[in-house]
Amino acid sequence: MAPKLLHFAAQILTLMEIPVCPRGKRMQRHFVLELEALKTNLIRMGSLAEQAVHDSIRAILERNAELARRVIAEEDRINVFELENDNAVVDLLALQQPVASDLRFILSALKINNDLERIGDHAVNIAESAISYADRPELTIQLELPQMGQIAETMLREAIDGFIHVNPALGRGVLRNDDVIDDLNRQTVRELVHVIRTNPEAVEQALELVRVSRNLERIADLATNIAEEVIYVAEAHVVKHHLETKTSSLPDRD
Repeated sequence: MAPKLLHFAAQILTLMEIPVCPRGKRMQRHFVLELEALKTNLIRMGSLAEQAVHDSIRAILERNAELARRVIAEEDRINVFELENDNAVVDLLALQQPVASDLRFILSALKINNDLERIGDHAVNIAESAISYADRPELTIQLELPQMGQIAETMLREAIDGFIHVNPALGRGVLRNDDVIDDLNRQTVRELVHVIRTNPEAVEQALELVRVSRNLERIADLATNIAEEVIYVAEAHVVKHHLETKTSSLPDRD
């Protein structure tokens, strides 16, 4: 742009009270604001997912059908965030061409967004089982569902906190709990299968509790996925499928 035209444009912008700044800086500021908005939306979505998991677990343990119905009614709020976040990621990738740590964050945000939506789905599954279970006689056997619920909630909370604070130590703490909840799920399912075989009148209740146990195990798996993404964002280090252990044992290439 010619100097006279540039000077004239600056005068116009001054009159309009629009700050004069290089195009690159304006684009960079816009990019930063979009990244912050995406992170904020993911945090809000994570809070909704945490609440859904907490309430669904309470609903099944307390046989509270009304609370379970509220979990189901709130699912749409999580789904709305998923669509908004998907669109935000597409815009950032298509229009901003991010690199390095920003690109890692955006790609991980896309995966976390999907994981949080699926966590919401599993909370709804538990809520549906809670409604069905509340209408039937309660099983009197001792199960590991309260402990599973507590661990799953803790894993999800720490995974989200790790994402908020970019804290890989929190992420690794989540990974260590994954095997614990897998073992509890297997133990719970074995006990319920025994109930099904020996007490025909309790089959429907037992099947609902098997469903709850498996949904809790899936919530823990998804929290683990989020924790893996936290580590990836913080350290550019892939830990999915215990890849860090496997790759360390591979022979060096010439």
